[in-house]
Amino acid sequence: MFLPIIMAGGSGTRLWPLSRQLNPKQFQSLVDPELTMLQATIQRLDGLEHATPRLICNENHRFLAAEQLRQLGLEEANIILEPVGRNTAPAIALAALQALSEQTDPIMLVLAADHLIQDVNAFHQSIAKALVLAESGKLVTFAITPTHPETGYGYLQMGAAVDEGGFEVSRFVEKPDLATAQDYLAQGSYFWNSGMFMFRASRYIQELERFQPTIVSVCREALAKGAQDMHFTRVDSAIFSSSPDDSIDYAVMEKTSDAVMVPLNAGWSDIGSWSAIWDSGEKNEQGNLFKGDVLSENTSGSYVHATHRLVTTVGVENLIIVETKDAVLVAHKDHVQDVKKIVDQLKGCKRHEHTNHREVYRPWGVYDSIDNGERYQVKRITVKPGEKLSVQMHHHRAEHWIVVSGTARVTNGEKTYLVTENQSTYIPIGQIHALENPGMIPLELIEVQSGSYLGEDDIVRFEDVYGRVKG
Repeated sequence: MFLPIIMAGGSGTRLWPLSRQLNPKQFQSLVDPELTMLQATIQRLDGLEHATPRLICNENHRFLAAEQLRQLGLEEANIILEPVGRNTAPAIALAALQALSEQTDPIMLVLAADHLIQDVNAFHQSIAKALVLAESGKLVTFAITPTHPETGYGYLQMGAAVDEGGFEVSRFVEKPDLATAQDYLAQGSYFWNSGMFMFRASRYIQELERFQPTIVSVCREALAKGAQDMHFTRVDSAIFSSSPDDSIDYAVMEKTSDAVMVPLNAGWSDIGSWSAIWDSGEKNEQGNLFKGDVLSENTSGSYVHATHRLVTTVGVENLIIVETKDAVLVAHKDHVQDVKKIVDQLKGCKRHEHTNHREVYRPWGVYDSIDNGERYQVKRITVKPGEKLSVQMHHHRAEHWIVVSGTARVTNGEKTYLVTENQSTYIPIGQIHALENPGMIPLELIEVQSGSYLGEDDIVRFEDVYGRVKG
């Protein structure tokens, strides 16, 4: 029996334009069309005896994460919210300290939410070996059997054998250059560092307290002064922000004398780039991997992801092409690591395409910004049955709502009334208002905004069932 700890932070900038700041790769269906990366990570544990998984994610992703857990029937799963990223050592410390505060001392299986593992049986066998080692007080890391000289991963050197199929970790090695990686592969004693771990909660805290006591004290205080909000654990933002930014490898694993590794040969990838997705998928006779509506002629070795429209290619090779509603990426496979530089350019230009998609998910539903101009914006809004937007007002815009299907209960100043299909209503600038779906089917409406400023930060909330202050 163990407690899965799923780390779902990170922004996945190398997988832009599909992965974005407010909807990163772990919440996307990149490999399995039916499951997101997070959902696949959890489902991969089926068949093993474990407690309800506990998730760690950025506060901005809380409703996205909760909805994906709900789809798996895990409405009761606890989600620890990080107000700011402080790397893996503090994140795991929060989970361990929370478990210990509940008068339990579980063995924790720490997994990243955005990894691919193709051989689930081999994964389960490695977990069984790691469980025995963790029960004896060891801190276990999973070491991936390398298949090629990879310069994008850190490495572990295998040391002497220990019980139950584990080995001592002789040393940790940073990402090597190509010649060094080729040498590691030839030696046969070097493995990729997966970033997956198993250990008892108390042992991790003991070792972290030895080598990085500040992290432990900060995380303990941040939890103590935080709050439980439904299934969300909120930590004190100011206190947690003062924690050292440190990975578990630097903080603990490279220093402890109890680090051991369990080899894992299970078709693993961290899906860190578009070429990694091309590598992992089943390709056609020309070496192409296509997703969506794609037609090609004289095309080879390429990955094409069409999200919303027909994409065609003629006479090209070794390309990555990814189409979304508001952006298209075209890159050579040898240069996909530089996609993050495009994201940096978007940030520098103060554009929004790195932040979110045209479709934006909210706890009540979703909206799609289908058109915009200098003083207007048009959105298609879908409100789930029984859900309600916050009671709010805007300083700079008026709104006109036209119901396409379903029924809306509208609060407009002092009045509350129903608006049904083919009817509309008008919300003046500065008017306190709210929108609710009282029906049993989704509410679809078109919202036309007009005014001098149309940003999402022009929302003054007076009441919100989801506990939001803004956004």
